[in-house]
Amino acid sequence: MSAPERIPPRGVTTAELLTEGELTVRGRIREASNAVLLCDVSYAGREAACVYKPVAGEQPLWDFPDGTLAQREVAAYEVSEATGWGLVPPTVLRDGPYGEGMCQLWIESPDGDEGDGGGGALLALVDAEEPGDGWKAVGLAEVGEGRTALLVHADDERLRRLAVLDAVINNADRKGGHLLPAAGGRLYGIDHGVTFNTENKLRTLLWGWAGEKLTPEAVETLERLREALEGALGARLGELITQAELDATRARVAALLASGRHPEPSGEWPAIPWPPV
Repeated sequence: MSAPERIPPRGVTTAELLTEGELTVRGRIREASNAVLLCDVSYAGREAACVYKPVAGEQPLWDFPDGTLAQREVAAYEVSEATGWGLVPPTVLRDGPYGEGMCQLWIESPDGDEGDGGGGALLALVDAEEPGDGWKAVGLAEVGEGRTALLVHADDERLRRLAVLDAVINNADRKGGHLLPAAGGRLYGIDHGVTFNTENKLRTLLWGWAGEKLTPEAVETLERLREALEGALGARLGELITQAELDATRARVAALLASGRHPEPSGEWPAIPWPPV
């Protein structure tokens, strides 16, 4: 199911539209394991398409017993905004037709875009032992009939930033289907309900930089993030996740800065989500 992205004109901010607007449910995205509703939201004569995920439609998770998926989705957006990278679509927590839930601006891929964001495919399976130029290896994947192929992702600045964000929020489910190219060469990540755990649960398709030095930009961003977590960002996250999860987030930022490198798989948790897309 698709819907046009209708950004509100100047005068009503996206946050106001999503928070104060009237939600009209258009349908359900049935591929999702939890309730995900495609809606129109309108406010002061402006409207947009959005996704509404009510807390009432969430399935309980034994390893994420605290808080809600909706709260963690909003927390991921707040961290993304604090980085200045804008990697998560505008996301708010609000009441809706089925109670409190997460409301996120719908992102439509550019016309004619087959998932490459105008800059080449982001993920691929190749019949090779090493990735080609412009690609980073993730690992071998079974492709049927006893055959394997090398899973690779693009050596793309946007993905590298997203890999850093995922390390900070401890994303346990970065699948290929959660990458949304958008107009103007933008790239968004979505579905951040299983994040911020106090235990190391990082599972991602973006392992291509594992062990490599962080870029100077990433280091500078993490320094700002560390400061923000002691101020307004920390206070905001304290409304959405537990104190232990907030402390763990601070510790992950500090660890990234101390090592100066992208994290590597711990071996204590499956490194790649399943299914990968």
